[in-house]
Amino acid sequence: MALSRPASLDTPWRVHAVVPRSRANGPGVRFTIWSQGCALGCPECFNPRTHNPGGPAVTRSAGDLVEAVLAEVGIDGITLTGGEPLEQPAAVVAFCQAVRARTDLGIVILSGFTRREIEADAARASAAEAADMVIAGRYNAGRHLGSGLRGSDNKIYWARTGRYTPADFAAVPDMEIAVAPDGTIAISGMPEAAAGWPGGLEAHG
Repeated sequence: MALSRPASLDTPWRVHAVVPRSRANGPGVRFTIWSQGCALGCPECFNPRTHNPGGPAVTRSAGDLVEAVLAEVGIDGITLTGGEPLEQPAAVVAFCQAVRARTDLGIVILSGFTRREIEADAARASAAEAADMVIAGRYNAGRHLGSGLRGSDNKIYWARTGRYTPADFAAVPDMEIAVAPDGTIAISGMPEAAAGWPGGLEAHG
């Protein structure tokens, strides 16, 4: 699969959160990055705290996040979610190209854009090209599913390589609680995993 020309690792990326080791965001143990900002604003979205591009975020470079991935031993892949990662396509391209060049980690992107919308936009298409699997489509609360990393059943698995199939996502846990060395607790997963919990990513210091 031919990727577009190399992108700058200095490209800034507004990041809502990073969980270096997660099992609830794709097959195996995954380095997971939540982007900050999503103009799609699907009603009843699992993670509304990530919608405002000026919301709680840290601006990091794509290269900084690549180095963080390389420092994490024993992971199986990377998941980019949000928010909407394809609203920051230059950072996603730079990050994924560098990861591809330096590791054999699988890459999954969760997007609210449909496949047609991604393919119709050169920047989004370039970012999606770097993934092994894109889970694409708006969240539709009326078609709620909440399993296999698909919030609703209209969202599709778009395999970009042969690395993953939909069956690989069937065993992904519905919810996960991670405790960082500083005592921060991060909860991620699908919303019906805990009664009354809004879903997405919730962090507590």
